Amino acid sequence: MTSVLYDAPGPKAKRRNVIFSVVFFVALAALLWWVWQVMDEKNQLQWSLWKPFTTSNAWTTYLLPGLANTLKAAALAMVIALPLGAVLGIARLSDHRWVRVPAGVVVEFFRAIPVLLLMLFANELFARSSGVSSADRPLYAVVTGLVLYNASVLAEIVRAGILSLPKGQSEAAMAIGLRKSQTMSTILLPQAVTAMLPAIVSQLVVIVKDTALGGVMLGFTELLNTRATLAANYANVIPSFIVVAIVFIVLNFILTSFASWLEKRLRRSKRSTGAVLGAGDVADLNAGEVGGSYSTGAST
Repeated sequence: MTSVLYDAPGPKAKRRNVIFSVVFFVALAALLWWVWQVMDEKNQLQWSLWKPFTTSNAWTTYLLPGLANTLKAAALAMVIALPLGAVLGIARLSDHRWVRVPAGVVVEFFRAIPVLLLMLFANELFARSSGVSSADRPLYAVVTGLVLYNASVLAEIVRAGILSLPKGQSEAAMAIGLRKSQTMSTILLPQAVTAMLPAIVSQLVVIVKDTALGGVMLGFTELLNTRATLAANYANVIPSFIVVAIVFIVLNFILTSFASWLEKRLRRSKRSTGAVLGAGDVADLNAGEVGGSYSTGAST
């Protein structure tokens, strides 16, 4: 039996797949057992090290405030970087050289600089600015670095997504007299969004994770930074790392799950043929029932 995309596996292929699956799960179980043994030998499985995470104090005093700052910085960076990246990506496709070249220089410049270096530069800039307090400076520096870097990356994603569409789309739009701005906003971008969505979501996950750089280098009280304070008070470094890693995994899983749901919804909406006409609507469109306004004969 064959499929459109691949040949269905035969008996040998099925046995081989079963063997590979068994070997993989055995190796995974052995790895987990080894990790468990090492942690047990290092006394990292003692209940006293994990007990703080079962109390509200560890969460309300350390982890939840840090998580709130992580989400705050990530949300601000996303809200600013997404439209800025879209504008830069579209500008790089402009027919006007005075628009296309500066946009390309900005994108290539900030895309080539590590995001941590951008955060450090921004922190020094805000330190010399009288309008930013020392308490707000780490947040401003983290958001600025994330926006500059990720907007440049998102610009390339937008540009690549639009260029991936068939040229016939633009040619058909020009044939019916649409301006380039109308072609971009009504024809190209709506089609490119679905193709760009997985790459955009991957970059949004990067934004969430890169907030930790501000905690390490700038003293921004995000989740990883507050974990260090918690570990110093409870002497549970390894357990605290594991708990924070799980929090990041859950957070990014929620983000990617929402993006997958949104992508499927967009694909379903694009497969739709439009509004469904009822019997009354069809009757209204019938030329004979609207006084012959669509008929070629003389009306009586």
